[in-house]
Amino acid sequence: MSILVDSNTTFIIQGITGREAVNTTRECLDYGAKVVGGVTPGRKGRDVFGVPVYDTVREITQKTQVDGSFIAVPPAFARDAAFEAIDAGIKLIVIVTERMPRSQVASLIQFAELRGTRIIGPNCLGIISPGKSKLGSIGGTAADTAKAFSPGYVGVMSRSGGMTTEISNTLTAAGLGESTAISIGGDAMIGSTYADLMPLFEADSDTKAIVVYSEPGCPMEAQLAAYIKKNN
Repeated sequence: MSILVDSNTTFIIQGITGREAVNTTRECLDYGAKVVGGVTPGRKGRDVFGVPVYDTVREITQKTQVDGSFIAVPPAFARDAAFEAIDAGIKLIVIVTERMPRSQVASLIQFAELRGTRIIGPNCLGIISPGKSKLGSIGGTAADTAKAFSPGYVGVMSRSGGMTTEISNTLTAAGLGESTAISIGGDAMIGSTYADLMPLFEADSDTKAIVVYSEPGCPMEAQLAAYIKKNN
């Protein structure tokens, strides 16, 4: 098993015609992920490595099942892009965008909670369930991703995208492997903290251990410690 993404997860990429998103599209497709569409307003009718581009999210959700969205747009447009995805019924959103104003992130988190949507990020690289799928640019190219990540029983959570890969690479080299690895985001305010994600790992029968990589400057580690103490 895994959490959040598996081999059946379908997702779109918002801002798909941007340079970073084009690379991410290729990396995800090469890894076997199911990218079912992309969104860039005004670019409808184009495609990125065979993935059709639309003007709006709802044009895609009206045609096919969409489980998640990867948002790679400039900070000025990131909240609107996320609002659009949530409003279209998408339940998992990964935001790579950095430097989003905290007030916008706060309103986005509140709207997501009202609609039952899980947000990862902003300022993150995404999620991977090794051997199944990845949603985001985590791990880089498919070849590099296959070297660093392998199916296993250790869950990984890190604020640093690079350290998510580095830790997983060490686990893979030790023959342990990962159930799911998540780059949760390096900004001070993010959609899902360690404590928010811990219950999902707890409920996953294939996750036997957790590795958490912390960074100073926020209360997330203390929140996780309080959760662990409270829930034994």
